[in-house]
Amino acid sequence: MNILKPQENLLNNLITCKDLLGEIEKENTIENKTIENSRYENIEFNDIEFENIILKDIEILNSHLDKNTFKNTKFINCNFSNSSFENCTFVRCEFNNCKLTGGNFIEARLYNVCFESSNLNYINLSNATMEKVLFGDTLLRNSYFQENNIKNIFFEKSDLTQAHVFRTSLKGIDLSDCIIEGIAVSLEDIKGAIINGFQTTDLLYLLGVKIK
Repeated sequence: MNILKPQENLLNNLITCKDLLGEIEKENTIENKTIENSRYENIEFNDIEFENIILKDIEILNSHLDKNTFKNTKFINCNFSNSSFENCTFVRCEFNNCKLTGGNFIEARLYNVCFESSNLNYINLSNATMEKVLFGDTLLRNSYFQENNIKNIFFEKSDLTQAHVFRTSLKGIDLSDCIIEGIAVSLEDIKGAIINGFQTTDLLYLLGVKIK
């Protein structure tokens, strides 16, 4: 799989803070810090660069966090429900046990990013560029993958129920241990994907046939 995770040696001896907005008001580059236990709603900040950061137990709801850059960052037990990360860049990042339900990642750029044991239901990844990205044991129900530029994308034991895939080729992608019930995908986009025998019934609608 060869996905590069955040460098742990750069995440040692970080300064601990509990006021994310306070840090942003001071400077446009936030680095070498652990920020935890912050709670916000309906906020907005843009063009901030985060590097060598741990965000832990952060809750930011219904907010606009567009055009920010996150490098070597770990998100742990965070809740960003219904928040927008449009045009954000994520490099060598990890989301563990996070909630991004209804998140907007349109035109985001993700390089070496892991989503593990997280809730990404209704996330919109349309027009996102993704390279070396893992969705592991993650909920992706009613998610949107539309016109994506993808390379080395992995799905492991994830739930893609009623996900929408449009003009995004799944060729060579292993979906065999995922749930794909009700997935909306074209025959062209699913061509070459790896599935198991039981999943074929979820895709028979593409052939215009029904099981009697």
